Amino acid sequence: MKFGKLTDVSKVDFTFPTDATGTKQVLAKNAQSTSTAPKVYVGCPIWSNKSWVGTLYPKRTPAGEYLTHYARQFNTIELNSTHYSVPNADTIKKWQTQSTPDFRFSPKIPQEISHKLMPQGKAQDFTKVFVKAMEGLDDKLGVSFMQLSPYFSPNDIRYLEQYLQEFPSHIPLAVEFRHENWFLPSNFDKTTQLLEDHQVATVITDVAGRRDALHMRLTTPDLVLRFVGNNLHPTDYQRADDWIDRIQSWLDQGLRSAYIFIHQPDENEATPELALYFVRQLNEKCGLNLQEPKIYRPPVQGSLF
Repeated sequence: MKFGKLTDVSKVDFTFPTDATGTKQVLAKNAQSTSTAPKVYVGCPIWSNKSWVGTLYPKRTPAGEYLTHYARQFNTIELNSTHYSVPNADTIKKWQTQSTPDFRFSPKIPQEISHKLMPQGKAQDFTKVFVKAMEGLDDKLGVSFMQLSPYFSPNDIRYLEQYLQEFPSHIPLAVEFRHENWFLPSNFDKTTQLLEDHQVATVITDVAGRRDALHMRLTTPDLVLRFVGNNLHPTDYQRADDWIDRIQSWLDQGLRSAYIFIHQPDENEATPELALYFVRQLNEKCGLNLQEPKIYRPPVQGSLF
C-alpha cells in the first residue's frame, strides 16, 4: 500500500487520537436499538501471494487453491481486484465455493466509478453492473468501500452526495477519503454528517505518513479499518494495542461490526503475522472467539561451531 508510505517512521508522532465528535452518539443509537452480538472480521488485502506458501499455506499449494487455504485462516478479505475489474458470474461462484460459510468478501468499488464516472455524475449504470455482480456473493458479501481519488476534493462533494443518494441501500458501503482538505474541521463535519444521513460508513486509515486519515469518526456503528504497518516495527504493535483498547471501548458502547484489514508496505510475510497479533489480542482483551491463523515458522538453524 503506497498511500502514506514512509521509509523512515522514527520521527512520526503515533499518538492515538480521541474519538471524533459524533462517534459516541452513533454507537449509543445502535446500543439502544439492538441486542445482536457484534461481528468482528480480520483479514489481509490479498490471497494470491506466493511468498505465503509454506508459512500461511501448506507447502506446494498451487495458486488455484490459495483462496481455499486463505479462507480457513482469516474470515474476511479486502477485495482489491474489484477496483480494477468487475468479476463475472463464474468467478463469483468459484469464490463462493472456495470460501467457508462465515467468510466475508469486502470489495472495493471499481476505480472506473470512484475515479472517473462518479466525479462526472455518470456512475449510475456501471454501479448497477457492480452491484449485480456483488449480489452473487449473497450472505458472504461484507462491506463494500469506495476509495476516493486523491484529487477528489471537498469542492466535488455534490457528486459524492448524488452518488450516495443513488447507491442501493441493501449493499453496505464505506468511503475512504484521501485529499487532505476533507479532514479540515469545517469540511469534515459536513461530510461525515452526509455519510451518517445516508447510513454509509467511514474508512479509517492508520498509516504513518497520513495521520489526518486516522480521524476516529464513525458514521455508522461499523468500524472499517485499514491498518498499514511498517514491517513489524515496534510501533506496529504499539499502534495495534491502542486499537485493541479502542475497539474494546467501542464494543462496550454499541459497535455493530468491525472489518480490520492489515497491510504492510510490500504485503510480505509480516502481513499475516500482524493480523495474527490482532486476532490474539482481540480474543484476549475483548473476549472474542476468533479463529487464530496458523503460521508455520521454520526452525532456526543453529551453528555447529
